[in-house]
Amino acid sequence: MTARELRQKYLDFFKEKGHAIIPSASVVPENDPTTLFITAGMHPLVPYLMGEKHPDGDKLADVQKCIRTVDIDEVGDNRHLTFFEMLGNWSLGDYFKKDAISWSFEFLTNKKWLGLDPKRIYVTVFAGDKKAGAGKDEESVGYWKAEFKKLGIDAGVCELNQKAEKKSRIFMLGMEDNFWGPAGETGPCGPCSEMFYDTRPEEGELQGTHEELVKSFRLMEIWNDVFMEFNKKKDGTYEKMARQNVDTGMGLERTVTVLSGTPTVFETDLFLPILQKIEEISGKKYDESEETKRAMRIIADHIKASVFIIADGMEPSNVQRGYVLRRLIRRAIRQGHILGINNNFTAEITKIVQEMYGDVYPEVDNNKILEVLNGEEEKFRKTLENGLKEFDKLQNFIAQEYQKNSELNYITGGELAFKLYQTYGFPLEMFFEELDSRQIIYIKNKVEESFNKELEKHQELSRTASAGMFKGGLADTLEKTTQLHTTAHLMLAGLRKVLGSHIHQKGSNINGERLRFDFSHPEKMTDEQKKAVEDFVNGAIKSNADVILEEMTVDEAKSSGAEGEFEHKYGDKVKVYTIGQYSKEICGGPHVKNTSEIKGIFKIKKEESSSAGVRRIKATVN
Repeated sequence: MTARELRQKYLDFFKEKGHAIIPSASVVPENDPTTLFITAGMHPLVPYLMGEKHPDGDKLADVQKCIRTVDIDEVGDNRHLTFFEMLGNWSLGDYFKKDAISWSFEFLTNKKWLGLDPKRIYVTVFAGDKKAGAGKDEESVGYWKAEFKKLGIDAGVCELNQKAEKKSRIFMLGMEDNFWGPAGETGPCGPCSEMFYDTRPEEGELQGTHEELVKSFRLMEIWNDVFMEFNKKKDGTYEKMARQNVDTGMGLERTVTVLSGTPTVFETDLFLPILQKIEEISGKKYDESEETKRAMRIIADHIKASVFIIADGMEPSNVQRGYVLRRLIRRAIRQGHILGINNNFTAEITKIVQEMYGDVYPEVDNNKILEVLNGEEEKFRKTLENGLKEFDKLQNFIAQEYQKNSELNYITGGELAFKLYQTYGFPLEMFFEELDSRQIIYIKNKVEESFNKELEKHQELSRTASAGMFKGGLADTLEKTTQLHTTAHLMLAGLRKVLGSHIHQKGSNINGERLRFDFSHPEKMTDEQKKAVEDFVNGAIKSNADVILEEMTVDEAKSSGAEGEFEHKYGDKVKVYTIGQYSKEICGGPHVKNTSEIKGIFKIKKEESSSAGVRRIKATVN
């Protein structure tokens, strides 16, 4: 059965059971700053599961696009994916356990639908938790026994942490595995019942605990029914809810793998056309080696995920969702490099993804996606080539350090990673990949710490940015931080114009929300002076002035009139940033390319004493 057939059968089945079919939501959550992407089918429906009335009624079914980012580093093995589709059916206070279980089993085993062998299906049920006051889900055990009995199967129960026996068909699992917790500390939650498929029945009776059977890939999860039965209270106990919901999810990719009998999802129709195109572009075969397999899987997965993220309105950037997108695209290009692909290729892969999904998700059939990927690839190729050349030059030094210590000294590692990042924009995660490929042992979090210290030393980012959502690599150069960094230059120029040429910078701290700036001045600023500085900065922002970078000697910088702390020991060459007619200053960056990229109105929020002869301004651009 193809993925297309499975999607359609699922929706047809639940339509027959009285469900309204609703469209997939965007992978970018609407009005939800707590998460980067939609990671599960239930995510867009949370308000309705919490009690809001859905315009299409109390029984719903859909196929939801999802992006999972926590496993990006694992992609390339036999099961992890970034983009996946979740088939879901929902009861908002309508049917409950009996119908949900019965319909799940019918869809899986009935010849009209999936027609799976019921003898290869095993299920899990919540074992209860005395401490929390949530009892064993005897009700679901009874319904499953009845369903199996209809097909002549005597379903035995395997208790929590016990090994499977001859008749074991229903495995009892604890809170961690079989209880869906509330979104926050309190709220709707409940037990769940999962369905697993035996991938190797030829091995005979099941041996071991449920956990062991899953870890060995003997049992593969294909469906999960969540019963929102309780309300979790502040004291940690659970009370039964009057209005009970059902939230179920079946992974399209996993189920297609089971139905097609392939060893992994990558050998199904959801990936084969993409892999064939990668083979054609690279001149290599998928089965050539484990390294080739891994590289092709990463390219296929990452480009597919990127297409869907761009289709839903995101573009690559150095912050949050845009950073994840940039990282996906750049990891794919990096794997192309490993396969020996030296020309731009992401657009070719994108066209295949568009052909595969365009009729199901029309938003992916968009030329802008090709333009975005082409542009990002063009930019990154230069970064990659220069960074890898430099890495090769450092190879002997790294090898010597490694021999001395039997692992890469983390301070040295952080400094090298920073050098590559600062000079070439070479991402931190790719520095780690290069170390891995050369089998050099290192302590990742220690190298990250050292890298972040280097960033702070160079005043490129604030401590807040360094310890933010994504550590290391491109994410540290947060877009807003970059905008505020350029704004700080304009503000210094404004202060010198309004207060006098005795004004010099004495320190700064910039993060994605505000800039803090210390400067030499003996007295408090008046409201009129603050307003004049604001007007100067906002005028410069509106002027669409180009930000020009030049490299020159310290003497040349001095004679050109550049502002800077000349007592500081610079190297032979310094970077001088000129912003139109407004500012000329020595700085390490980062900066916008044009003041039009600074989004918002500059406002001085506070002006106060910092120390003797030094004032401090806190300002924002909103």
